[in-house]
Amino acid sequence: MTVLHLDENRARPYSRAHDQRRDHSDCSPPPYRCGMGGRLRLRYRPCRRIRSAAFFPTAARSDPAAPTSSRSSRCIRHRRSSPTAPKPIASLLPFYLSYADDGTPQAAFHLARHNPLVSLADGTASWLLAVSGADAYVSPDWYVSPDQVPTWLYQAVHLTGTVRKLSDDELAVQLDTLSAKFEDWLLPKKPWTSSKMTAGRLDAMKKAIVGLVMTVEEVEGSFKLNQHKSETDYAAIAGALGSQADTGAQRIAQLMRETRPQAFANEPNRLERSVP
Repeated sequence: MTVLHLDENRARPYSRAHDQRRDHSDCSPPPYRCGMGGRLRLRYRPCRRIRSAAFFPTAARSDPAAPTSSRSSRCIRHRRSSPTAPKPIASLLPFYLSYADDGTPQAAFHLARHNPLVSLADGTASWLLAVSGADAYVSPDWYVSPDQVPTWLYQAVHLTGTVRKLSDDELAVQLDTLSAKFEDWLLPKKPWTSSKMTAGRLDAMKKAIVGLVMTVEEVEGSFKLNQHKSETDYAAIAGALGSQADTGAQRIAQLMRETRPQAFANEPNRLERSVP
């Protein structure tokens, strides 16, 4: 799920040197403070960093023996450590952005009433919303230069701020706004609205959830697009990703072209020379 359209050209890589600690297949995609990722801080207020694990309702837990995927695109994790909880907590769910009367950005969402995160929404504790954008695996075979290693290219945005509970009236507005956001994706289908439900059924469903809103105090964007590589290798990777069937790989290829268009300036000449 895309939160903001970030301008990667404004974010600089922390190091142009190859970072063996980060650039390998066993390393997860989140942003790092060193290596080849770029970071962009859009707004800042001091806040506490928090680690997390996931909360899964019993019915939603997967079979430990079943294969899993590392992708979290279009999902969001809400993180808050509790001194009394046996472990930190996180949830995956949709949200939408809005603005307070003073222009402060807000992220609105809701949780199941029994979710442990609900009790932590006291309006003072700092939460982290982690949003993943496009991502793609890069094979070393795609580079022109030898002695490369596997890596993963990605986009990520972190929102940090305090979270409070919504009133019943605010929750009703949030539900309609959130459903309208995603129903728009299905056009030209006639959008679903809560008015299609009976009053009793709608009230019963609303009692099962709790509306929440985050006052966004900090936005951090991070990306890794092989921006430290030579133009030859950079263009080769973008070309290989663009030829993949995966939409995430195609999106990363597009972003690479937009970020370093000069790497593709001679592309027609290279193609012409390759024709027998």
